Amino acid sequence: MESPRQAGINPAETTLVAESREVPDVSFRAFLAGRGAPRVHWAAPDGLEVVGAGEAARLSGEGTERFATVRDAAETTFAGAETPDGAARPRFFGGAAFHDDHEPAPPWEGFPPATFVLPRVQLVRTDDATYLTVVRADGDGDALERDVERVAGELAELPAMRPVGDPPGVVASRRTTTEAEWAAGIEAAIERIDAGDLRKVVLAVALAVTLEEQVTIPDTLERLRRSYPDCFRFLIQPTDEAGFFGVPPERLVRLDGHHARTEALAGTVARGETPEEDATLADSLLESEKLQHEQALVAEAIEEHLSPMGEVTVAEQGVRKLATVQHLHTPIEADLDGDRHVLDLVEALHPTPAVGGLPPETAERVIRETETFERGWYAAPVGWFDADGDGEFAVGIRSAVAGGRRATLFAGNGIVADSDPEAEWEEVGLKLEPILAALGE
Repeated sequence: MESPRQAGINPAETTLVAESREVPDVSFRAFLAGRGAPRVHWAAPDGLEVVGAGEAARLSGEGTERFATVRDAAETTFAGAETPDGAARPRFFGGAAFHDDHEPAPPWEGFPPATFVLPRVQLVRTDDATYLTVVRADGDGDALERDVERVAGELAELPAMRPVGDPPGVVASRRTTTEAEWAAGIEAAIERIDAGDLRKVVLAVALAVTLEEQVTIPDTLERLRRSYPDCFRFLIQPTDEAGFFGVPPERLVRLDGHHARTEALAGTVARGETPEEDATLADSLLESEKLQHEQALVAEAIEEHLSPMGEVTVAEQGVRKLATVQHLHTPIEADLDGDRHVLDLVEALHPTPAVGGLPPETAERVIRETETFERGWYAAPVGWFDADGDGEFAVGIRSAVAGGRRATLFAGNGIVADSDPEAEWEEVGLKLEPILAALGE
């Protein structure tokens, strides 16, 4: 396991101090537009919205111990820290790559196997108020007071609202996997399923996009918010070269004390043009043996991974309706036996069968052998954690990595025994549409 120094900090030189205050509400997009990388944005469907910029501390990990490395370094970083409580508390934001041996390369410049940033400046919007939090890592309380005053003054100059600029426009797009390669990969996977060494695998495609103008990711996220208000929204931008963003419908896990919440989300159909057609399509989700099988695999695997940690409750299955698609959805909760860090749960759950497959090791080999691109952080955990180890993570799907006039979009489908390559090709295209539309195609 890496030491805390290797994880991106030197405990002997890190003494966190932080101060918060309530401030008038401002445009979070205007805040981000005036700040360089690292920049982060997190918004959950239940109302919490956070933006952050600058770097008070950065934690990184690699290999099979990457989550444990970050967790241990975070505990060292927060030890003895003087920080506010409540909604304004400082948080580390970041995520990890799908594969633990990931190496940063275009389009994933600046994205190691796992990295988390504690922003120097954080803004939190709740239902009741907006809070500014400023963090220093040198223990200098006097300098912290000056920082808070300076940043509060800068915020006072920002508008409460910022117009959303025009989308950059899509000049050209190309799937990095041809339809023939896609069909061959699915047929090979089905052969392995029929042979009994694979139960399910999620295969994905990447769409390389050239933009007419440079992308402004915060504006793109705002367009996505308007279309998909019931989804998470995130931006993780460790460098100025590229940012990873998306509107995932799926929570990987949320931890509050000893209580964890997660969900199984698998199986997809389109929305109908009329209420009657929409209901018919939803019924087709519930009645499809293929999709029910796919959903059951995900729910069973999540329950299996959480059961050693406490008592798991699996709720009744339903249908989650989004703007353009609807999914089978099963809420799952767990009351944990002992103290846990949210990264312990992330490590236990990733990758769920909704983005990987079963058995996990076999599915990962099939993914590596089949896919024609590097997943990077696609379909991997993105989120935040605090000093208590509480936090929330989403699954990085319905996502893209973008910078300048380029973007790479990702989408995947679960492949089981009776999957049809042509139908899967059409469905994966449906999942690319949200980001494409926000970019201006």
